[in-house]
Amino acid sequence: MKAEKKIYIIVSSIALGIIFLSGLVRAATNISATTSDHWAWNDAIGWIDFYNTSNITVSSQKLTGYASSSVGDISLDCATTRNGDICSTSDYKVLNDGNGNLSGWGWNDIYGWVSFYCGNHNGCGASNYRVLITTGNFSGYAWNDVVGWISFNCAGPPDQCGTSNYRVVTSWTSTSTTGYVDSSTFDTGVSGGAQVNSILWQGSQPAGTAVRFQVAVSSTSTGPWSYKGPLGTSVDYYTTDPGVSKETHYTLHSNNRYFRYRITLVSNEAQTSTPKVDDVVVNWSR
Repeated sequence: MKAEKKIYIIVSSIALGIIFLSGLVRAATNISATTSDHWAWNDAIGWIDFYNTSNITVSSQKLTGYASSSVGDISLDCATTRNGDICSTSDYKVLNDGNGNLSGWGWNDIYGWVSFYCGNHNGCGASNYRVLITTGNFSGYAWNDVVGWISFNCAGPPDQCGTSNYRVVTSWTSTSTTGYVDSSTFDTGVSGGAQVNSILWQGSQPAGTAVRFQVAVSSTSTGPWSYKGPLGTSVDYYTTDPGVSKETHYTLHSNNRYFRYRITLVSNEAQTSTPKVDDVVVNWSR
């Protein structure tokens, strides 16, 4: 049986500096109503309309609602489907890292899962795709195993805008204040390598804000340090509510003697609220 240890890491309260702005009034959708600015395209099913259902909302944490297509809804979040909250049956969502880098899954009842990031399952390799939002403009590709690529912007590649001008545009932009802090280096004392099992944090998380963790491991105390989330990339994160333990990936953070973690704090979009982390508990085993 492996010996298990918990490291209680006390963090002097971390919070973001906030610029106070007037509050925002959110419409039913923040996708553009302009004719050319709310369409995605797939060669098999044709146009996908992100506006006409009037319920898709882009935030700093995720996308909610559902788009319409010739094969029915493409749902972006299990809690906001046409049939209501179905998360107890199938827990999925399209995530936003606060900077417009999307990941996670959408769903269509006929063709199944729609992946918004190549790192969701098989890794990126030769198929290096992702859906991005830059200054309100969607770009890049999503993927479905049956119908293939879903394009969010005619600019491609390849650039096809002269033939068919389309894109998806949102009024959301990366207005959240984001900051991070890295822990010191922790020595497990296990020369053959230990395994980081879980992370728990204490503090406060106001509505619309986020606390995210990544873990880096190394065989030497000087690194190098590559911070990763559960998908094994630098742009995904472990998230959990205060006081709720979050298991880490079984193999990503194992067989190394030393580890660090990174805390990323994200304010709400109006920059009026910020989370605060008071202490962190890391559980590891030999």
